[in-house]
Amino acid sequence: MSRHVVAAVGEIAPGDRKLVTVRGRPIAIFNLGGEYFGLLNRCPHQGGPMCEGKTTGLVQASEPGKYLYSKADEVIRCPWHNWEFDIRTGQSYCEPDRNSVRAYPVEVTAGAALVEGPYVAETISVNVAERYLVVDV
Repeated sequence: MSRHVVAAVGEIAPGDRKLVTVRGRPIAIFNLGGEYFGLLNRCPHQGGPMCEGKTTGLVQASEPGKYLYSKADEVIRCPWHNWEFDIRTGQSYCEPDRNSVRAYPVEVTAGAALVEGPYVAETISVNVAERYLVVDV
């Protein structure tokens, strides 16, 4: 698995998303209240662009007339056929045993840590003030 810097933390506002390409893979990066999640930008149903879908939550009923709304803005709907997937995990809500969108781990890493890397070479002092989003592919 290789690591790739895809954006500065400030580029994706809470509740927003950004489409990036990593090693030829289109990946939608979502910001859920300061937590970042990556999903392949391709619905497993017919390849719809997940990044263009609407976010919503789940409505569950314990009995007729009693509804609970949960996971507000944590569910993405495929814009083509409205299949729903959990942004945090990629899990399908239409056919959970058969379908999911590939999820990619995303972490926030300080710029200074990225500069260090696993390399052995002559070094020059560098000061990095930003934080960046990093995707493991």
